[in-house]
Amino acid sequence: MKILFVEPPKEEWFVMGEYLPPPLGILQLAAYLESKNDKWDILVVDCQAEGFGWKKLQEHIESEQPDIVASSALATCNTFLVLRTLEVVKNIDTEIKTIVGGQHFSALADENLKMYPEIDFIVRGEGELTLFELVKSLDENRPPVNVKGLSFRSGSKIVHNPPRPLIEDLNTLPFPGYHFIEDHMNKYHFKMMSYDSAGYGLVEASRGCPHKCTFCSQWKYWGGKWRTKSPERIADEMEQLYTEYGISFLWFTDDNLGLGKRTNNLCDELINRGLSEDVTWFLQARSDDIIKNQDKLSRLRKAGNYWIMAGLERHDDELLNKYNKGIKSSDAKLSMDLLKENDIFGQATLIIGDRKDSHESINDFKEFINYVDPDIAIFMILTPFPGTEIYDTARKNGWLEDDNWANYDMAHAVMPTEHLSRSEVQEELYLCYRSFYGSMRRRFGSLLSKNRFKRKTYRYMAGQGLLQSLRGLY
Repeated sequence: MKILFVEPPKEEWFVMGEYLPPPLGILQLAAYLESKNDKWDILVVDCQAEGFGWKKLQEHIESEQPDIVASSALATCNTFLVLRTLEVVKNIDTEIKTIVGGQHFSALADENLKMYPEIDFIVRGEGELTLFELVKSLDENRPPVNVKGLSFRSGSKIVHNPPRPLIEDLNTLPFPGYHFIEDHMNKYHFKMMSYDSAGYGLVEASRGCPHKCTFCSQWKYWGGKWRTKSPERIADEMEQLYTEYGISFLWFTDDNLGLGKRTNNLCDELINRGLSEDVTWFLQARSDDIIKNQDKLSRLRKAGNYWIMAGLERHDDELLNKYNKGIKSSDAKLSMDLLKENDIFGQATLIIGDRKDSHESINDFKEFINYVDPDIAIFMILTPFPGTEIYDTARKNGWLEDDNWANYDMAHAVMPTEHLSRSEVQEELYLCYRSFYGSMRRRFGSLLSKNRFKRKTYRYMAGQGLLQSLRGLY
């Protein structure tokens, strides 16, 4: 049995600049299958890192002749790239079984199986056990009727097997299979955030989130539960990436790492192992967690954490409550100031395009963010991803004016507000960036900042033409 995992050809998201992460999702799944059956022939192709376009990918699949192709799920905006990958597979050989998973396909499993004949199986939710049992059943030529978490066709019927319980102990999972892509590990990079010599790797320290934000598809996908790996296990993964692959810049993929005792213990692990002197790392945290754990920030910095991203989202508590965010607007300024005091680069993610938004409300928002003054601000348009409460509401009320999944990227407006057309929302996104980054005081001050990440980031952004790219969207 030969299984080929594919990271499809895709373009960089221009907001992030030159950005090529390793395909962590399929590396985790490939490693799990390998740990369960070493007789299977498991391959991973990352089209970005290997420079494959669609023709080259087709030739590669023809050459390998796999029995199964599983495509990386990617994000909603890349849905058509996943489908095109499966079309390529089926044009080569209709007998090759095709598998997809991830949040988008899990949320819309029924309609995707109805609309896209190139999909054979959809793995809903957490993938490791479901994928293993599916591959095992295919290898043994058995119908996968008892594989929990699986959706598929059976004749003219679409079958949705019962959901699969979550893995209880994430520490039992093997390390992600970076050895499948070791020949091109030097291709992975994040130009805006890391130094060229640092390399770039991803670490998953936990899955899920205990919070239930209405715009987030993650918490529902992970069953509303938050499960963590141990500090020792996390440090082991970081150490492996550094010692075996020379990667010294790591992004924690967690939606909410948490800054409590467990993260403090991780800091101790990294310091005691001497990794804090060589490895820098990035994490996402809530503004209220930053404030509650401000006494631990200096420890984070000592352990190699130089960069924290916080979802500040909006400037008014009413809207934060509507999103079920669980933070206060007053947390924003204090959390960013605390990071600066500890020499940790503070990134804020922010949302425009709420149903009630107007030119006036967004102007107030821009003034607020200039007052909060994060080191870097990433403005995004409220996007109704499948699997979220906002998507269900927008679809029910007919607010969605764009059904092209490629535009569900948080940079394109796919629905209007009560006061603004889609094109006006799009223009407001540009104006938010111009308001923040157009400040000469901020630009020159950042280029001369004592924080090395801030200096590098602003120098990089100055040459990328971000504002011009955003202006081209409307």
